[in-house]
Amino acid sequence: MRAQERRGGLWRRVTAAVPAPRRPGPRTAAPAAPRPVFHTAPRPALRPVVWQPPPRPPRAKDQVSRVPLPPLTLYPLGGRGPEHVTLDAAGRVLTGVADGRILRLDPDSGRVETVVRTGGRPLGLQPLPDGRLLVCDADRGLLRADPADGSVETVLRTAAGAPLRLCSNAVTASDGTVYVSDSSGRFGLRDWKGDLLEHSGTGRLIRYEPGGGAEVVLKGLQFANGVALAPDESCVIVAESGAYRLTRLWLTGSRAGHSDVLAGDLPGFPDNLSTGPDGLVWVALAGARDPLVDALHRSAPPLRRAAWSLAMPLLPQRLTDPRRTAWVVAVDGSGRVVHDLQRRTKDYRMVTSVCTDGRTLYLGSLTEGAVARAELPAAPTARAGP
Repeated sequence: MRAQERRGGLWRRVTAAVPAPRRPGPRTAAPAAPRPVFHTAPRPALRPVVWQPPPRPPRAKDQVSRVPLPPLTLYPLGGRGPEHVTLDAAGRVLTGVADGRILRLDPDSGRVETVVRTGGRPLGLQPLPDGRLLVCDADRGLLRADPADGSVETVLRTAAGAPLRLCSNAVTASDGTVYVSDSSGRFGLRDWKGDLLEHSGTGRLIRYEPGGGAEVVLKGLQFANGVALAPDESCVIVAESGAYRLTRLWLTGSRAGHSDVLAGDLPGFPDNLSTGPDGLVWVALAGARDPLVDALHRSAPPLRRAAWSLAMPLLPQRLTDPRRTAWVVAVDGSGRVVHDLQRRTKDYRMVTSVCTDGRTLYLGSLTEGAVARAELPAAPTARAGP
């Protein structure tokens, strides 16, 4: 009986978060009924795995850091969803948007130009020494594109006999080896929330050697997302968004081939990663941890299946629309947080990527129509601690 009461209470919390329809006032016409949401293809059925999340850290409750993220300057792109940002050799920002274009932004002039059309949905970008780009395309796998002529070629579509269901992010080592994340073996980009809700751990980190084959070097990851290399290439780091942690795979030395947690119990969902000029690993936190989401993970599978069966607009807003804050952190080689920068903002939310030239931070977002820029504080901004 107590278990049933707990499940009933959780379900009431889920449904209570759905906004009630507004009643028209005496002189206000009734609003038009919302159009039903139809999907062009059925969503995968949810196979929930019960998980006991680590305790939510107090920092997850705040919406502003001790030293706030400096004010943002926005660069409108004429496209939606610059999910990943990176810098080319000339200091220009490269990003991909939902309509398949890869854009190049000159921060000095604000000029935006289309350099490539992938025909899919570009996510992570990795500049190559010869001026070309590796492109993680959610629809087409790992691509190589040339901004000079707009050409696109396929590099990798499968690994270990399985397709790249959600090719997310990539980084290249000095010898040309590519490490690429495949976020989920079950859910594509349209249904990415299902992977977080299910918590079945089907993400992978793949090593690809040009001219050779592809090898899965880490599996069972909880929504494998951003990827970064240590400055000395002793390890590769992958964000597990669904487990609130950064996982490290050692590449050299006596620990080569072994993995451990670089930073765990993060206060938010880690998304894309980048390595700054000073060796710090920058982490975009797409949203803060939420007690309701943690409660759903602890709940019996039928409750999560019921939540998943609802049309997405009926799910609690905080499950699908993070609080309107912009949040990034930076960690050193020991996992210690050196920078913690967050601010409330009405104009920019769900920061999914961050990169820096050492003076300026550039932010990208899966949901916004602009790239954001902020000055990087000179001194560490995280609260000192043991």
